[in-house]
Amino acid sequence: MKAILSFLYQWLIFIPILVVTTVATAILVMLGCSVGNNKFWGYVPPKYWSKIVCRAALCRIKVRHNNKIDPNQSYVFVANHQGAFDIFLTYGYLDQNIKWVQKYELRNIPFVGKASEIAGHVFVDSSNTRALSQTIDKAERELAEGVSMAIFPEGQRTYTGKMGRFKKGAYIIATQMQLPIVPITLNGPYDILKIHSRIMHPGKDLEIVIHDPISTAGMTEADIPGLIETSRRVIESALWDKYK
Repeated sequence: MKAILSFLYQWLIFIPILVVTTVATAILVMLGCSVGNNKFWGYVPPKYWSKIVCRAALCRIKVRHNNKIDPNQSYVFVANHQGAFDIFLTYGYLDQNIKWVQKYELRNIPFVGKASEIAGHVFVDSSNTRALSQTIDKAERELAEGVSMAIFPEGQRTYTGKMGRFKKGAYIIATQMQLPIVPITLNGPYDILKIHSRIMHPGKDLEIVIHDPISTAGMTEADIPGLIETSRRVIESALWDKYK
């Protein structure tokens, strides 16, 4: 009975809310960024859209804030990638103006892809070294005072709930621009909607943990393996036991 109710809720209530709010938010972002402040319109509407989606999924949200994060400082946020709700949880509850570095394929999503492009989010084309280099250059151009980058270093959602190997793109940006890296631990999105699944499980707990910034001052590309290991260890330290 519970599975039937969840299925009905997903398709009769959640999906319509998701579609309507997504289209409305995308239109608002495109119009706002075209005529107004890109920094505001590219962040504030999606932030509240993300909160609505999390609440529509009946999620219970826990945020472990960090008073060492300066809202006027640019950072490179790196988080584990459990599922589709990672974006909603981070966008809605990080409380930091961010630009996403996301897969190039997402650019083809109606409304969302165009809105993301106009808002200044960066699409990763990893087809070749030159394309990847251009992606990093664009990410650096989008960063301004008080605007940060959010990246999933794993590159794709987990199949098991546990973390995979971290790629170095986020760390190249951070070391080249001498920006602090902030590890983020996400718990719960894997339980709501697993990769390649169309069955959502509403009413789950979600948690976002914002860790202390890791300085990259004076670091170079040679220091990246150490940065990856340090940030990965910090993220894993706050994972729920079933994800470790």
